[in-house]
This record gives sequence, structure tokens and C-alpha cells, in this order.
Amino acid sequence: MSQTDSTGIFYNHSDIGSVKHPGNVSYHNIDQEYLIEGSGKNIWFADDQFHFLWNSIQGDFILRANVKFVGNGVDPHRKLGWMARNNFHSDSEHVSAAIHGDGLVALQYRKQRGGETEELTSVDESPDVIQLERKGNTFIMGTAKMGEPLVKVTLDDAGLNNEIFVGLYVCSHNPEVVEKAIFSNVRIIKPFVESGERYQDYLGSNMEILDVESLERKILFSSKHSLQAPNWTIDGNALIYNSNGYLYRYDLKSQQTTMTNTGFADRNNNDHVLSFDGKQLAISHHDDADDGDSAIYTLPVEGSDEPRRVTKKGLGASYLHGWSTDAKELVFTGNRKGQYDIYSVNIESGIETQLTNTPGLDDGPEYDPQGKYIYFNSNRSGVMQLYRMKPNGSEVEQLTFDELNDWFPHISPDGKKIVFLSFGTDVESGDHPFYKHVYLRMMSVEGGKPKIISYVYGGQGTINVPSWSPDSKKVAFVSNSD
Repeated sequence: MSQTDSTGIFYNHSDIGSVKHPGNVSYHNIDQEYLIEGSGKNIWFADDQFHFLWNSIQGDFILRANVKFVGNGVDPHRKLGWMARNNFHSDSEHVSAAIHGDGLVALQYRKQRGGETEELTSVDESPDVIQLERKGNTFIMGTAKMGEPLVKVTLDDAGLNNEIFVGLYVCSHNPEVVEKAIFSNVRIIKPFVESGERYQDYLGSNMEILDVESLERKILFSSKHSLQAPNWTIDGNALIYNSNGYLYRYDLKSQQTTMTNTGFADRNNNDHVLSFDGKQLAISHHDDADDGDSAIYTLPVEGSDEPRRVTKKGLGASYLHGWSTDAKELVFTGNRKGQYDIYSVNIESGIETQLTNTPGLDDGPEYDPQGKYIYFNSNRSGVMQLYRMKPNGSEVEQLTFDELNDWFPHISPDGKKIVFLSFGTDVESGDHPFYKHVYLRMMSVEGGKPKIISYVYGGQGTINVPSWSPDSKKVAFVSNSD
């Protein structure tokens, strides 16, 4: 691995206990990966020995990473994982999400300094993803083979301080050898404080890119502000995203950000979409002329002082989601007749056509690149699921059938794949809030079993709009952390 001297998002790294061979950390900045080398006889009883890459942190957190050992190893009980501990003494109180070399997964802990180590074993084996979450004095370990839902183990009354040291570790379980492990997609997340007011108090944002084949993620940049809904321009050079009612353009090569001129439209929500030819931009702006309801406008992708209004005044809120392939119509979710359904609207005349008519919520309509179908999400079955229909609203087909609540189907430019956002059962089917554990999932446009391609803390604004790269190899999205 090419290396830098940096420890990435961590403050430092240290050997814990009397290890015979010093450990080390190498950080690969381009791939945002960590190689940790560690020795030590064990993390057990009242004497821990391992190498620790750490930060100090206060309060609740979520730690997540993709993990793998390097090589076959010497001892089947070698360990890697996430750890939270009160101090650097070898007998410190700690909670450890541990994966062993033989595939065993356990949430291990020592509640009192100098006490014995205990464990709660998981039914999961040999996972690729490991997560450790703190909620007050409760710790939750989640693990999964990449593409599968997290399997969780919970420990109450852990006995750790409010401010502790957290990080990644490797223990060889054999004092004579050094073992190695690679950690990728590493995230330290400070979640939303439940006492905060939603849609008033916001977390910071990471603008990320995900390779849908390797499933490696990369943070392009971070902001203390709420960034939402990146579009990928069809030339592959930039991302267009929303923040605080304005639209911005991030140049992928220069890494510079510029504001897109939308004239009077300065209360844009995260429903902005590029036309298939990349020449036009449609936006949803909360217009005072409609008592603050969302109305739809179009403008050149370069920006304009005078966006052109498409939806007519007085009809109700209109939330944009897609262009027709010939750029003559838009599809949107409209509040008409007391319910939200999917409509198309002719850009020149403003004449609307109702495409769905079901109780509940139909949302997220988007044409495929061939203009053959409109894909959308609906909770008509009681769970928010994905559907598709002909452009005239006929021949409706359901595509997903599980307990997760699926939102915002985005079709790849090659017309083969769908990427979408999935909330768990802890969220009402008609809601897509900020700051939840969510999955990015992918499936064929023809249906089949969806595959999890990323584990994300986000939700609203993560992937509301079409965000595929033009070569259908990557998607852009937003994750969140304080």
C-alpha cells in the first residue's frame, strides 16, 4: 500500500499492554483505507494486549467499517474490530466489537477496571462489516456479510465514562507474531441528539461517492451544513447539490464549489433534476405566491435570473422528480384532491395528467433512459415499496416485496440497475426523515432480490435525486454526522 504519515480521521495510535512487537498503522489517503499491524497475547481476563488506532469522543456515537484480515494468520483467535475504553491501561473497562480469525463474532466487555472480560456471542459469522453504536450506557454491535442486513447484539449498563477512547484494533493472540488487517469505509458518526428539533436543527454532511462494483466509498468533502441530493452532470465533471435553499456545483477535478444562479428561487428543496441531455435543470421552489407550497420551474443548467414556472398557481404543492426523455414533460408528486399522487405536466402548456390515484402516498417518479417506464415508490400496500408503470400510468408492476420502506428509485444511465434508499421498520411508511440508519440498495430494473450496497447514517437528502455517474459505475450521495 502506498502510504502517508497521517492517521486519517483518527488522532493517534498506540500499543496497549506489554506487547512484544510494536504495532503500526498505515493510511492510504486515495482509498481512505487503514492497514493496522498488531501483536499481543489476548484481549481477555484482566490484561489486554493489542494495537489501537484511536480518537477521544464524548456521548453517543456510531462506529462503522469494512474489515478483513491480511493472510491466513497464525492463531485462529486473532481479533480485529472496534473498541471503546475508559483509558489506556491494560485492565481498563471496555466494550469491544470483535471478529476472530476463525469467524467467531462477539461483543466483549469489562465492566470494572481489573475485572474479568465477558462476552455476548453473535449468530453471525465471518462478517465483512462491523458497527459499534453507543446510546447512553447501552452498546449495540452490528455485523453483516456485505450486502446483508446487520445482525445485532446489545449490552446494557456497560459502565463506561461519558468521554472515552474509541477506535480500531488488531490483536494477534500470539505474542510472537504480528497480524495485519485492512479497514475501509471507516466512519465515526456523531448522531442526531433526540432532544433536538427535526427540520430545525441539522447535522453536518459528507458528500460521498460509492463504486457499485467494489462497494468502496470515498468522502469528497465535508461540511458543517446540511448538504442534500447530489446530481451527477452527464459530462461526469461535477455534482449539483442543495444546501439552505440554494443550489451549488462541485467540480470533481478542481474540487471547487460555485453557486448556481437560480434568481428569485432561493427556497429550493432537494428535488432538482437534470434533463437527460444535461442542458436543463428543473427545480422545486417554495413560492410565496402559493403560500409557501413547492412549485416547479425550469432553467438552463448554467443558471438563470428568471427560472420559468411550469406548474400553475393554486393547484397545491408539487415536488419534482423526473424529466421525460424528450424534455417535453416533467413527472412529480402533487398534492391534489387531498392526497399525494403522481402527475406529469407539459412544460409548454402547464397541463397536468394524473397518473396514479391511490390512498396513501405515491412519490419519487422517474423515467428510465429509454422512456419505456416510470419508476416510483408507493405505500399502497402498507409498506413503502418500488413500482413501475407505463408513461400513461397503465400496467403498474410492484418490484420490491420485503419489510423495508423503499424510496426514490434511480435508474442507471445504461438502463440496467436501480439504486434506492431503504428505511427500517422504525420509520413510518409515509415518512423519509433525516438522521436514521438506512441502506442504499441496488437491484435489476426487472426486479429480483435487492442487495445492500452501503450502510449509511442519513435519510432525507441522502439520495433523493438521480445521482448516477454517466458510466453507470458510481453513485453520489450524502451521509450525516455532527
